[in-house]
This record gives sequence, structure tokens and C-alpha cells, in this order.
Amino acid sequence: MTTPETEAPAATLTPEEQSKDLFFTRLGEISQEMVTAHGRDFAMGALVLAARWIAEGRIGQPKPH
Repeated sequence: MTTPETEAPAATLTPEEQSKDLFFTRLGEISQEMVTAHGRDFAMGALVLAARWIAEGRIGQPKPH
């Protein structure tokens, strides 16, 4: 049993933390969609490739033709 003295205070998220939580939620949703549509290997590969593009600074760059 908890009493007012032993209850932990409710966590208050900063705007940045709230924004990050929303991105993680969206990332989880799209990940599940990819797994459902194309399987785990595809979903993992796509996410790893996206991480690589971010690391290389290729996100937001025009695609070469």
C-alpha cells in the first residue's frame, strides 16, 4: 500500500522528451508495419540502412540521378 509520503512524484517530461517519445512511438509503428508487410529481415535492414544514411549525412540530400 502506498501513502502520500511514499508515492513517487509523477514524471514531468520536458518538451524535448515529449518530442522524442512521439518519434519513438512513430518509429515503433512504422517498424511494425514493415515487419507485417515484408518481414523482420526487411524491417531491420531498412532501419540499419536509414541509420547509416544519417551517420553519413545523406538524409535530406538530393538523390543522384
